[in-house]
Formats: sequence, C-alpha cells, structure tokens
Amino acid sequence: MRKELSNNRCAQFLTARPGRRLGLSPSGLPEKGKWALLALLAFGAGQTALAQAPPPKLTLKDAEALAIKNHPQVLAAQSEVGFANQQVVETRSAYYPTVDADVTGSTANNGARIGAGFLTDSRLFNRFGQGITVSQLVTDLGRTPSLVASSRFNAQASDQNYQATRYTVLLDVNRAYYDALHAQAVVRVAEETVAARQLLFDQINSLAKNNLKSQLDVSFADVNVSEAKLLLLRAQDSVQEAYAELSRALGSDQVVNYQLVDEPLPPSPPSKADDLIAQAIANRPELASLRYSREAAYKFAEAEKDLGRPTVSLVGVAGYIPYIAQLTSQQIPSEYGGAAVNVQIPVFNGHLFSARREAAHFRALEADQNLRNQQERIARDVRVAWASSMTAFQRIDVTAQFLRQASLALDLAQGRYNLGLSSIVELTQGQLNLTQAEIENLSAKYDYQSQYSVLQYALGLLR
Repeated sequence: MRKELSNNRCAQFLTARPGRRLGLSPSGLPEKGKWALLALLAFGAGQTALAQAPPPKLTLKDAEALAIKNHPQVLAAQSEVGFANQQVVETRSAYYPTVDADVTGSTANNGARIGAGFLTDSRLFNRFGQGITVSQLVTDLGRTPSLVASSRFNAQASDQNYQATRYTVLLDVNRAYYDALHAQAVVRVAEETVAARQLLFDQINSLAKNNLKSQLDVSFADVNVSEAKLLLLRAQDSVQEAYAELSRALGSDQVVNYQLVDEPLPPSPPSKADDLIAQAIANRPELASLRYSREAAYKFAEAEKDLGRPTVSLVGVAGYIPYIAQLTSQQIPSEYGGAAVNVQIPVFNGHLFSARREAAHFRALEADQNLRNQQERIARDVRVAWASSMTAFQRIDVTAQFLRQASLALDLAQGRYNLGLSSIVELTQGQLNLTQAEIENLSAKYDYQSQYSVLQYALGLLR
C-alpha cells in the first residue's frame, strides 16, 4: 500500500512539472539540446554565407605583387644578394687591423727549459698574465684590392640575378593569369554551346514525336549535345589546371579560385625585330649579371697573379703579468711589449700559385664566352618572341572574321533546315564551326596577351 502511494506521487510530480524535472524548455526541448540546435543552425547559416560569398578579385598587378612578395625563388635570390654583400665585407676586412686578447696561466717546474720540438729554448716558470696582439697588413702589392673589387662585382652580379629572377617570376604570373582567363572563357563558350544544342535537341525531339522529323535527326542532335558536354568537361578540367599553375606562379601551395579581372589588349608589336635586339642587350639583367661576373673573374685573376709577390705586415704585442714565480737567476718584469715588421716572400710551393693563376685566367676566359653565348641566345629569343607576337596579333583579325562567317553560316543553315531544304548534317556542321570559331577567337586574344608578355620579357621591359 505504501509502495503504491509512492509511485502515484512520483507520477503526479512528473506530470505536473515535466519541464523542470527533465530540464526542458517551454518548447519541449532540453536546455542543452536547445543551445546545441541553435549553434548548429548558426554554423549552417555561416557555411551557407561562406559558400555564397563571391571569390576574391585579382588583377594582374595584384598577382604580380603577390608573386614578388611570396615566391620562394624571389626570396632565395634576395638571400643570395645578402650573402654576396657580406662577402664584400669579409674580403674588405683585410684592410683593418686584427686585435686579439689573450689570458694565459701556466704552471711548470721553475728553471727548466724545453729541450725538443722548438728551435728556441724557452724557460718554464709559473705565471699568470694577460695581453693583446695587434696585426696589420701593410701591403700585399695589390692582391687585396683586386679581391675586394672581385667580390663587389660578384655582389652586383647577384643583384642582377635577383632582378632576373623577379622578371622570370613575373613572366610566369602573366602566362598563368592569361591561361586561367582563357580557360574560364572556354568554359563559358562550352556552357553556351551545351545550352544551344540542348535547345535544338528538345525542339527536334518534339517534332519527331509528332512525326515531323526523323529519328535520324534526333540521333544527330543527341550526338551534338554529348559532344558539347564533353567539351564542357575538358574546359572545366583546364580551368582547374590553370588555377593550379596560377597558384604555383604566385608562390602559394593553396589553390584559390580567384575572380580574375580581364586585361585590355596591348598595342601591336613593333614592325621590325632588328631594332629590338640592341634594346634587349641593354636591358636584360642576365647580361648585366654576366658582365659583372666577367669583371669579377678578371679581377680575381689579377689577385691570383699577385700571390707570388711579397706581403708586408706589422705585428705588435703588449700585456701585463700580475703574478710570476721568482727566479733565482733573473727577474722578469711584469709589463711586456714589442713590435715587429714581417716580410713574407714566397719562394716555392710546388707550383700551387702558378696553377691557381692559370685556373683563374681560364675562368675569366670562360666568363667571356658565357657572356657571348647569352647575347646570342637573347638575340634569338627576341626574334622568336617578336615573330610569335606578330603572328598572334594577326590571328585576332583572322579569327574575328572566322567567327563572323561561322555565325552567318549557322544562321543560314538553321533557316534552310527549318524550311526543310537541308539535312541535320549541315546544321550540326554549322554549330561545330561556330563553336570552333568562338574558341579560336578567344585563344587568339589571350595568346596575343601572353606572347606580348614574352616579348616584353625578352626586351627586359617586363618589370
């Protein structure tokens, strides 16, 4: 009886106060579940907003700035310039004195002398002292100035290599940028082609159901739709590849689908290529780097010639010995100092210096030929880039005419087909020609922009 009464009271309590007993909100959900649901809804709304947010815009100038800031090749070239500048400081340090501080303590059996291992007999005694040693190169008859000049030329060559690296990265950015624009434009053409051919298929299919067109026409129209879808798939794949190349050119390992801003067409290329070669030879940083490297090689060869000349240096020592053991025979003073002039004259070292001199001379001759080879290569690159840009520029007008004629031919084929004067083959061929003309026209535009960038790079003007 008591157990039954207890159960009834529990049932009344749960029925009367369900929300408080189970932690429910007035809506009937648990409090924790309510907040979890709100958080989930907020997260979903945020993800939807992110998904609907447009991709960031990117202009060509912004892309070039990002590449210069982030690309590892540019950063590595900057570090190389810093290294070369420190090499100048290192070589120039021979002009300045060398100062060493010494602290020495020793213990020995007083009065003994060294008996082997040295030409001079030094007396041994207990002592503790400190002092400095100063050495200064007086002259090495031109070797150090030649080494300093060589290191300066190498630093200037490194700076030009840095500029060349920047221009190469900019060229890669331009190419990748225009390739991405081209791929996006082809996707738009493919989407329009799919829509147009799907519309034609629907129309022919409806006519065929009413026995106004044959199933052969339906089959041809269906094939055209499938072909357009394959074109769209290939174009979409090209877009992903283009964005991957663009991310690499920007110096990033993350692919971002930027909203690229179209660039206006550049002006027409110059009429002649011969006038451009001198401009390229004067502007290209690769040639400037090789010129500085050649000068550095000849200066180093002069320095190696000076290896056989005497070297004059000055050495001075001074110090104080606060503790020294008392000797029975002689009292050693606590202060000491001395100076000396040393002249070192090389006599024979197994033809080491002569071999180094000849090696440096051959290295300088190699630098001459490297400069000549690069000049000839740049002249060839200018001619090739000019011819390619001229051809690409002429393609714009040709493909525009092709597009106009293909559009007109399609309109005529469509009219003849609607009047029953031609077959579906003529209409589908007209659609194919129009699609090809649109793609060729787009390719001509972006190919010229890319080729013009190559020409600017060949002339040393892409900066």
